Amino acid sequence: MTYSADFRAQVIKSVKEQGMSIRQACTFYNISKTALQRWLKNPGIKQTRDKPPSKIPNEALLKDVEQYPDDYMYERAQRLGCSKSGIEIALKRLGISQKKDLGTSKSMSNKKIDISE
Repeated sequence: MTYSADFRAQVIKSVKEQGMSIRQACTFYNISKTALQRWLKNPGIKQTRDKPPSKIPNEALLKDVEQYPDDYMYERAQRLGCSKSGIEIALKRLGISQKKDLGTSKSMSNKKIDISE
């Protein structure tokens, strides 16, 4: 969960200007000590991740998508040795979305027949 910049500024002000200790501020504002120490060091909100992906390398996933464009996520997960939800997150991270072709859907084929009659 990300706290707003206003809330962070209020907590930092309590510690620096009002003389509240880190422990007191953590108890009063119900935040962790680690979070407050990080805010005191750098009060800005991070927008990006600083470290590269550790479980699914981007290159391997891009190569897999290129090689097997129509595979399901669980098939990719088996090949890359991770979970289906991990593949889903990695594809989202890379900006890859695969939409189903409605023309090949079994449910749509019955509706097409009804419309054409």
